Amino acid sequence: MEMATKFGTIEIVMACIECSPDLILFCTAYYSIFHTAVEYRQVKIFNLIYGGDARATELFHKRDEFGSTILHLAAKLAPSPQLNSVSGAALQMQRELQWFKEVEKIVRPSYKDWTNCQGKTAQVLFTEEHKDLVKEGEKWMKDTATSCMLVATLVATIVFAAAFTIPGGNDNGRGIPIFLKYNSFKVFIVSDALALFSAATSVLMFLSILTSRYGEEDFLKSLPTKIIIGLAFLFFSIATMMIAFSAALSIILSESWAWASFPIALIACFPVTLFALLQFPLFLEIVHSTYGSGIFKEDSNYRLS
Repeated sequence: MEMATKFGTIEIVMACIECSPDLILFCTAYYSIFHTAVEYRQVKIFNLIYGGDARATELFHKRDEFGSTILHLAAKLAPSPQLNSVSGAALQMQRELQWFKEVEKIVRPSYKDWTNCQGKTAQVLFTEEHKDLVKEGEKWMKDTATSCMLVATLVATIVFAAAFTIPGGNDNGRGIPIFLKYNSFKVFIVSDALALFSAATSVLMFLSILTSRYGEEDFLKSLPTKIIIGLAFLFFSIATMMIAFSAALSIILSESWAWASFPIALIACFPVTLFALLQFPLFLEIVHSTYGSGIFKEDSNYRLS
């Protein structure tokens, strides 16, 4: 059953426990199945045991031959297969923090101060084990923020210029836009303004990512939240920029090429759709990882009877 736990074969673990429920309390010299699930980051087995048997709390308090607690196991860097199942170093760091915080919640408060034979607390061990991942996460965040900020700056520049070069020009006598009464012109102005405001917000969010201190805790909520907001406003700014572009062409072509407005609007949807296809999966993953229901919950498909 220990090997099944290491490789996350939850069906075998369930079958063993259902045949002999006391196996859930089985321990080797130092480790229980719960310790193995934490060390190898097998979240389904973790949830199965923790949520399926009240006696599981008895498993938390063992220490190995090196004086390490289960919190020390959570502080170690996850095995490569589990780590690589999450895309991006920043999200990997977030997942590691989520594991550490979850185990920290279920152990005794005194475990935070317990040291192993090397005199290291779990927090100190976590910092040492993840220092390279923090650097990789910082690089991933900065590269992503730099690329997105470049796009947001370009959008802001375009729509800012468009606000002062409105389609049709102004009435020379009063300076009022010639097509002011057109509904298409109203759509253009509103869309252009929204694109400018959202692009500027996106730039500020990505700038705040570049100037962050990149502490360990920042990867849990702060940095993911900033990139979520930045990507959301960037997507919105691109969409509204395309709407403004379509409205402007609709005004210009309204006299003799009115039929062209619809195909132009369809073509304008292409870059928005392309951006969504490329970035939306990442956006959803960050949102789910940061504000979703989380991985530490009982799975109805895997429940002890």
